[in-house]
Amino acid sequence: MADTLFDVLIIGSGPGGYVTAIRAAQLGFKTAIVERDYLGGICLNWGCIPTKALLRSAEIYHYVQHAKDYGLKADNVGYDPSAVVKRSRGVSKRLNDGVGFLMKKNKVQIIWGEAAIDAPGKVTVKPSKIEAPKGAAGPGQYQAKHIIVATGARPRVLPGLEPDKKLVWTYFEAMVPPSIPKSLLVVGSGAIGVEFASFFRTFGTEVTIVEVLPQILPVEDQEIQAFARKSFEKQGIKIITGAKVTRLDKKADSVTAEIDDGKTKQTITVERVISAVGVVGNIENLGLEKLGVKTERGIVVTDGLGKTNVPGIYAIGDVAGPPMLAHKAEHEGVICIEAIKGLHPHPMNKLMIPGCTYCQPQIASVGLTEQAAKDKKLDIRVGRFPFVGNGKAIALGEDQGLVKVIFDKKTGQLLGAHMVGAEVTELIQGYVVAMNLETTEEELMHTVFPHPTLSEMMKEAVLDAYGRVLNI
Repeated sequence: MADTLFDVLIIGSGPGGYVTAIRAAQLGFKTAIVERDYLGGICLNWGCIPTKALLRSAEIYHYVQHAKDYGLKADNVGYDPSAVVKRSRGVSKRLNDGVGFLMKKNKVQIIWGEAAIDAPGKVTVKPSKIEAPKGAAGPGQYQAKHIIVATGARPRVLPGLEPDKKLVWTYFEAMVPPSIPKSLLVVGSGAIGVEFASFFRTFGTEVTIVEVLPQILPVEDQEIQAFARKSFEKQGIKIITGAKVTRLDKKADSVTAEIDDGKTKQTITVERVISAVGVVGNIENLGLEKLGVKTERGIVVTDGLGKTNVPGIYAIGDVAGPPMLAHKAEHEGVICIEAIKGLHPHPMNKLMIPGCTYCQPQIASVGLTEQAAKDKKLDIRVGRFPFVGNGKAIALGEDQGLVKVIFDKKTGQLLGAHMVGAEVTELIQGYVVAMNLETTEEELMHTVFPHPTLSEMMKEAVLDAYGRVLNI
């Protein structure tokens, strides 16, 4: 008979949930995790990982098309959409299996089904529509002193833009296209929107992005936004900002969209539409309202350590609010379970969470933007270094990009870092570590960076903030 009594029960097996389960097991808690769909959640199965696999295929295709720029020959270059998708799904499957292995290794009991909290400490699991993995427990009544909600988020749906899985897609359908559409409208220019715009444009699709705000990539620094927009437009992506899609008229194999910028209305006809207008937390059908768990605007309210207002119930990850990022969910889960153990972890500092967008060119940032620092009335120094001044970038054929840093003029504290260009998603962690260690500009300027590397630009940008830049 399946065990039904645990110290910790986690609802949801995405990055936040499964990492929390592992840390709970490490800390000696008898742990279970409930999942209804896919081990690894959206990130491993329909988000972070498979999209990066798709974008890698697009990147390789881009380079092969420009082989002559590197002194190489590549004739009759083509692509197979089904093979591109198959590779992406294979990568996802490999990691999905990996989560199952990690749960078994750490003796975490998988319970397969849909969970609802009946009362603090009590959970009912109903059957799932998806077949359970081998070794998972099934539906039933379970008890745990600590219940952690890690149910993630789903695509936000706007009236009039409801996805139908054929003509109007969310990221689910966009990841498994039966063919590459000749034309595409992307509604929303956050990370999801621009990544898919970049992917499909690389394979020849005529792409239009519509953003309701005045600029694309709303959370990024204004200079980075402007640089990225210029690059996207150079690639042939049409961008319309300060406008709404007010109507979709669906035909047999096309969609005509009405776009209103407040002054004029225009229509465009495309084969497919991607709705990328953000995500919303999965807080429904969990019993939270009945228990009096406080929620605001579709997310669970927590105290920075995962606690809700109801003792014994916690929330982490997307369901606990922005930034809705896998690495935030993982760290939030670790903080939550360590606090339960009594280890006194530091509360989550959201200014220390990096954001990465894997379009072409890549975008990465952490901390305050220049405008946000000014809004706080801070006295700042700003440094910049362009990719065109870096030898490694030139050798790679990737000389278009920018590194930007923001310092507190009085203290030398690094307040923010913003980057656009090749491989910046791998570079940003250097600034994240520096900020976490409370590094000053002097320490960064005395740090020796290897040559030739893209990372040298990180030091040069710091030098520029203090009038000491060397290579531009």
